Amino acid sequence: MKTGESGNSAGCLRAGDTVVTDRRWAADVRAAVFCAAALLVLLHLVDLAAGTLDVLRSGLWTALAAVLFSVLFPSRVTAGRHWIAVRGLLGERRVSTDLLTRVGHRDGLSPRIVLRDVWGARAEVEVETLAANPLLWHELDTGARRAREDGLLSSGSAVLQSLAQRIESDTAREVFEASGLR
Repeated sequence: MKTGESGNSAGCLRAGDTVVTDRRWAADVRAAVFCAAALLVLLHLVDLAAGTLDVLRSGLWTALAAVLFSVLFPSRVTAGRHWIAVRGLLGERRVSTDLLTRVGHRDGLSPRIVLRDVWGARAEVEVETLAANPLLWHELDTGARRAREDGLLSSGSAVLQSLAQRIESDTAREVFEASGLR
């Protein structure tokens, strides 16, 4: 397995290490492929019906569908003992969770938390990904607690606390709905 960008060895797996992955990732990739393919087919059909389809326009529609796919392509989040990695189309970013120094929050269409470790490595994880994957959250939270105990985590404890409350309330709501209690 590849080590982190900063050259630390936190990403090396040893026998018995467990790797947790985003369980929604494959479905999100299929959705991105479907949306891009549907756009491509729709644009070709419209051009074909109008009688304006040619090689140049077909290439333009293909490029547009490829751009849509790259925008919709989800990052693959994996975590293990003391690390979390986010892999996108352009590469992987990995941080050591037990060596976190800062945790920040970015708002937007998909809110994210920004993680930085002592090696200078940086990764952004969507809040929704952590909320939908309790095991990923557990790995991040366990490492962050250790970093806090060691005095490394200088800022971001409040961000992690509010995220923990959100995940716990979401989990409780899901349990109540699954059991028929509301």
